[in-house]
Amino acid sequence: MGRFDRASRLPLLASGNMTAHRTLTRKNLVPSPKRKYSAVERELIRTLTLACEAAKSEIVGFQWLTHEVDYEQFPQSLVVTWVFDSEANKARALACADKARMLALTLAAFDEVGISVSTIADHVAFSIERPVRGKRGQGY
Repeated sequence: MGRFDRASRLPLLASGNMTAHRTLTRKNLVPSPKRKYSAVERELIRTLTLACEAAKSEIVGFQWLTHEVDYEQFPQSLVVTWVFDSEANKARALACADKARMLALTLAAFDEVGISVSTIADHVAFSIERPVRGKRGQGY
């Protein structure tokens, strides 16, 4: 049977030193940024899904949205991308009240989750769908 430290009940190494084992144990107790923010991520997906569904019925040419984030730099790195079916529909939406509506929907989604950013426009991008290159006869 192995030897144990009486205070911590951790097994001692062959040398009688338990420092290495304690270091590994502490490291395992520190959650990764992704794990730390997993509940925020789930809620953000839920609120952005609601924003997406609202926008699909209100904004011509809007197709879907997505988000990207680096949890090492959260929330500064969080960007929501609104995707349109064509450049013409994207340009039209950005030239009218639809742009303000998309910013408002994004801000409302962030607020509901408790994400605070100084300027919502810095966290929103707009794009168009591009065909996926793939099998013969698909894409360009």
